[in-house]
Amino acid sequence: MVESNKNKVLKRYLKGNYSVNDHLQMKQWLRDNSEYKEIEPLLDDSWEAYGEQRSEQPEQHVFEKIISQIWLQEEDRKTRNNLRNIFIRVAAALVIGLVAGYFVSNLRQAPYAPAYFTAHAPKGSISETLLPDGSLVVLNAGSTLEYALGNNNQVNEVRLNGEAWFDIHPNPERKFVVKTSHYNVNVTGTQFNVKAYEEDDIITTTLEKGSVAIESGEKIALAYSPELKPGEQFSLNKETQKAILSKVNTKIYTAWKDNKLVFINMDLDELFVLLERKFGVDIEISNPQILDLHYTGTIKNETILEVLDLISHTLPLNYEIIGQKIIITKIK
Repeated sequence: MVESNKNKVLKRYLKGNYSVNDHLQMKQWLRDNSEYKEIEPLLDDSWEAYGEQRSEQPEQHVFEKIISQIWLQEEDRKTRNNLRNIFIRVAAALVIGLVAGYFVSNLRQAPYAPAYFTAHAPKGSISETLLPDGSLVVLNAGSTLEYALGNNNQVNEVRLNGEAWFDIHPNPERKFVVKTSHYNVNVTGTQFNVKAYEEDDIITTTLEKGSVAIESGEKIALAYSPELKPGEQFSLNKETQKAILSKVNTKIYTAWKDNKLVFINMDLDELFVLLERKFGVDIEISNPQILDLHYTGTIKNETILEVLDLISHTLPLNYEIIGQKIIITKIK
């Protein structure tokens, strides 16, 4: 395939305006690279899904489909990392050809318009998002991550509503920022957790590895901007604007990404909100005195009913299921 023609095919393919011939040429190009054969069946799926009906951004759906299929089919992290590298190499080859052809032929056109993406983990599930540079973001239940791809195909800023664990590739030449509703997290390359649900009173950032700096956000100006060290957690009360920097056991706050929950003397109102998100259920408290109780324990693979049984064996509580709700009652 002539290089200029290849760029045209790649542009049409990524935009969703490709023909049957374009699709066959793309498959041939991938087939010639034996290490990319793993994703060849997914190209057939993308053609069947988008060959008849065109969406506004079919390339986003195609690549999201490729990513999701790769992650769903692999269970161990070693294999998952290998497949992640395969996808990155394929995506890089496609994007390099596309971007090169774009800039050569469109130098005098309007400035590059960034592409916007949204990743979401509904209640009852955890999802993983892979950024173009290979950085990994794990979203907890009920969380949303928004970001844009600039003309250098990089993500320099994300906006989080919910909870996410980040493994950001170090790059001292660029600034990576996680924006929450009240403060920002400036990152150079590290592993950390941010919990920033809109309905929660407190926003926390927990650092496992590397370093992050907490900065003022759109809604408030912080009295100081601490730089966290591994094992430290920064908490901000959104109502009182009181900030606390403390040493913590980071495993307690990041265990959720491994489908494990750890409760240390946790208030039941906080615990029940957490259970609602994790299991996608609706819990109703019949007596406000229940919220004065605390619970310590660990769960991993238990169902919601098994968790409630554990809690009721420890605390003077009972529960019943009425319709789609779980009603928590206090035993007199």
